[in-house]
Amino acid sequence: MLLRCYGARGSVPVSGPEFLKYGGDTACLEIRTLDDEIIIVDTGTGIRRLANRLLAENRYTYSILITHSHWDHIIGFPFFKPIYRDQTVIKLRGCPEAQGHVQNLLSRTMAAPYFPVPFEELKAQIQYQDTCGLSFWIGGVEVCPIQLNHPNGGLGYKFSEKDKSLVFLTDNELGYRHRGGLGFDSYVEFVEGADLLIHDAEYTPAEYAVTRGWGHSTYLDALNLAMAAGVRRLGLYHHNQDRSDTAQDAIVARCQEMVADRGIDLECFGLTQDTEIVF
Repeated sequence: MLLRCYGARGSVPVSGPEFLKYGGDTACLEIRTLDDEIIIVDTGTGIRRLANRLLAENRYTYSILITHSHWDHIIGFPFFKPIYRDQTVIKLRGCPEAQGHVQNLLSRTMAAPYFPVPFEELKAQIQYQDTCGLSFWIGGVEVCPIQLNHPNGGLGYKFSEKDKSLVFLTDNELGYRHRGGLGFDSYVEFVEGADLLIHDAEYTPAEYAVTRGWGHSTYLDALNLAMAAGVRRLGLYHHNQDRSDTAQDAIVARCQEMVADRGIDLECFGLTQDTEIVF
């Protein structure tokens, strides 16, 4: 299993010299399976760069999973160039209970007067599938969804292939219970033993005193989940739109110090929009 990150920023894309290391694009991951299936998770602004790569490789068949309907996770969809090619086949998955039917959700990003090309003019063959509760398979990868603890709901995912597992829990607030969300122990059970946990770590504790209930975790909560679940690696994700590279480096360093002080075998790092990991 190969993971590539094309966007790790939260809420809104950013640019400038202070954001060069971690990048300014919003949520988009690519997973390549051992049998060379392509899985795309979320269609934030990072999907534009992914599109260019896929077209250069002449790849036109993929599965797209949508975690939830907030703008930073879907706004790149109209700029995903393969949707304008008639050879493209997409299996598009989401949960209507959390976000409305995924077709309606994405078509609204292209509705007039906000976008010049109507959704109905897309040339790709798009197949819609619900992924609300039960696990399913994409090639040789088992995908298990879980409810996110986030305003308006959403889904996180565990991807398991042979003896390797990746858990992606963006926009998951561990310090506050939202409608439909789960408690800390439920997330520990879901994450337990994962090779890599990618988790929302948007806020510092000081920031969280103001933003509690907004749907995002502190880096300390994400770290506590990783330690409680015994994961091997923790990737901090959904970086705050105002967080400079220097400030994000300090958060990563603090997590690494805490892990070292406790003598725990856990690697902690911050995802960038160029992160690539092979399992």
